[in-house]
Amino acid sequence: MVATTVASAGISLAGLFSLAGDIALVTGAGRGLGFEIARAMAAAGATVILSGRDADRLGQAADTIANEGGKAIALPFDMTDAEQTRAAFAAIARDHGGLDIVVSNAGMRNRKPLEQFSDAELSEMVEVNLVATYRLAREAARLMRERQKGRLIIVTSIAGHVARPNDAVYAGCKHGLTGMMRALAAEYGPHGITSNAIAPGVFATEANEALLAAPETAAALSGRSFLGRLGRPAEIAGAAVFLASPAASFITGHVLTIDGGLTAKM
Repeated sequence: MVATTVASAGISLAGLFSLAGDIALVTGAGRGLGFEIARAMAAAGATVILSGRDADRLGQAADTIANEGGKAIALPFDMTDAEQTRAAFAAIARDHGGLDIVVSNAGMRNRKPLEQFSDAELSEMVEVNLVATYRLAREAARLMRERQKGRLIIVTSIAGHVARPNDAVYAGCKHGLTGMMRALAAEYGPHGITSNAIAPGVFATEANEALLAAPETAAALSGRSFLGRLGRPAEIAGAAVFLASPAASFITGHVLTIDGGLTAKM
């Protein structure tokens, strides 16, 4: 049945997952999940623009992808800075003629009780984790509407579905991203633009080093997965390529959870 469907659509099985010729922007791409997403999209044929605040780290990440045969460009900018974001998208339009895929992955974590947050810390968390993605999606949609096609992919978290102590601000932002994603699916679907999210569970990334430093914490979190371990950063990559590819052309408004079964476990 799959072969028949693919043949009738004029797309080969390999072509279903190809990003050849696409221009993709991945934020927070200097390390961790963002880097693995960018790396996989380049391997699938896309020209990948890596963004983040650390120019040196982005340059090293782009070099790694290029050495593996992919096309990668470092474009450092701060998503929380409206002027930098506008300038970055103007550069993408000028240099690449448009944008096919955007992956909003950049974010920050500040684990502590709500009552210990200052107003400045609250504002920073909401700006980085929520408002900046609105800004990114707005600028991306402006370019995608011109072509009447595109893929908006937001990396959220299982913290947008389940809760734990001392994480209320982060969890609230991730819930907000899920609502945003579904609203954008409704708003931009008529323009050929899909909007989806990836909700990672606990992955062994640099961002989680402090959380996983205590062996008992790492063991407890690993034990909550059906697979009995943490996620490996590269295991996020296939989901991102899938949602960006022709194979996902009729999927929108969806959250793809990648957590080893953690949120399904009783």
